[in-house]
Amino acid sequence: MDPIIRRNVVISAVNLRKGGTLTVLRDCLRYLSDRKDLHVTALVHRQDLCDYPGIEYIEIPWSIGSWLKRLKCEYITMDRISRKLPETDLWLSLHDTSPRVKAKRQAVYCHTPFPFMKARARDWRMDYKIALFSLFTRFAYRWNVRSNRFLIVQQNWMRKAMADLLAVSVNQIIVAPPSFHPMAIPSLSPVIPPSFLYPATADVHKDFETLCEAARILENRIGKDRFRVIITVKGNENRYAEWLFKNWGDVDSICFHGLMTREELTKAYGEASCLVFPSRSETWGLPISEFLPTRKPMILADLPYARETAAEASRVAFFPVTDALALANTMEAFLYGKTERFKRVPSQTFAPPYAPDWQTLFNLLLEDNG
Repeated sequence: MDPIIRRNVVISAVNLRKGGTLTVLRDCLRYLSDRKDLHVTALVHRQDLCDYPGIEYIEIPWSIGSWLKRLKCEYITMDRISRKLPETDLWLSLHDTSPRVKAKRQAVYCHTPFPFMKARARDWRMDYKIALFSLFTRFAYRWNVRSNRFLIVQQNWMRKAMADLLAVSVNQIIVAPPSFHPMAIPSLSPVIPPSFLYPATADVHKDFETLCEAARILENRIGKDRFRVIITVKGNENRYAEWLFKNWGDVDSICFHGLMTREELTKAYGEASCLVFPSRSETWGLPISEFLPTRKPMILADLPYARETAAEASRVAFFPVTDALALANTMEAFLYGKTERFKRVPSQTFAPPYAPDWQTLFNLLLEDNG
């Protein structure tokens, strides 16, 4: 029997340490851990964040210290590492940038939607890093992008946007939706009064202010005891959270709950009457996917990411992003049972290249690369 010829794959992900991007890294390495035909080396912040058998790890913890260190890592350190490794068949960067490396083929996974978000003056005051990042990533995506055989995004709208931004063919951009493991959401009796839930971190682009102002408008119309708005902001996490609490902490219908554990969030999904998701910028919008199996209504920002993530949901109303009055009107319609605003979201179709799972993705990335 001929021995298996193992191809060499490198995954670089030194900046992925939390949230959805870390989940992508873990899912990727979990899949590659079972591929006996591949020799996989992972460049990571820390091995214990994503430790799977059969993977060789190189830790680079210092790269997160600043953008200058990150750039040094991407364009100097990784080049040196690539020249010491056995000949690399595929180098996949899982975090937006295209490093300078020696490899037969490169690809880059593009998570960040910030290049397509217009920063406001308030964003600079509340969290200049996000506003600066929205500008910086427009240039970071361009650096060395021509070295990639493929770019990978999670949604079709981002494929089109990236093609325009980088002047590359859509045939070079693979749409690969993230893997999703449904939560076991309990079926609970309706809570009185009806509640609107918005689970998100206290980041300025999450647009909590639109929901908070909508709650104030609605409370002034129908009273504070007719509904509740539950947000996962406490009010002391950062400058943005403090500003939210200062301006809307006196709105009795708003519950400043703070971040929830997974168990608390599962229960909150079961108890909530309706999900509200006003975020101005998302790669995916995970709470929409998590809430969708409940078949309960959702009120979402009318943006491409939300329409793709909510595809095939049966009861969804969209409102113009940042329009608090329109959101208040939609919330009121829900409370009074006016269902004409809540409609089924059409299913999505995807032109190739499309990868619904990791196996399909790596088959595309490694084809004709033997």
